[in-house]
Amino acid sequence: MDILIAIGVVLGISAVLGFLLAVASKYLAVEEDPRVAEVTSMLPGANCGGCGFAGCSGMADSLVNGGNKNLSSCRPCKPENKEKIKEYLANTPGPDGTTITGLN
Repeated sequence: MDILIAIGVVLGISAVLGFLLAVASKYLAVEEDPRVAEVTSMLPGANCGGCGFAGCSGMADSLVNGGNKNLSSCRPCKPENKEKIKEYLANTPGPDGTTITGLN
């Protein structure tokens, strides 16, 4: 009988904590700019770090958030992909309505 009470208490605590986690994930979620994922998919995916960032997702995040304007630092990226990225960022506004131009 004692074991059933212990199991019930543990299940009750885990249900309450699960509910709190669900509520927290809804209200504390950080929304990411969807352009970051798109630019990451256009980069070569080598994650070499040659550009000075911790991989292609780091470079894409820096390009989209304005920390980096130097797309030419990605050496494995093909020139046609660089042009696609420049065109995509110049023509696709972010959540705030701005576009990114002036990449070299």
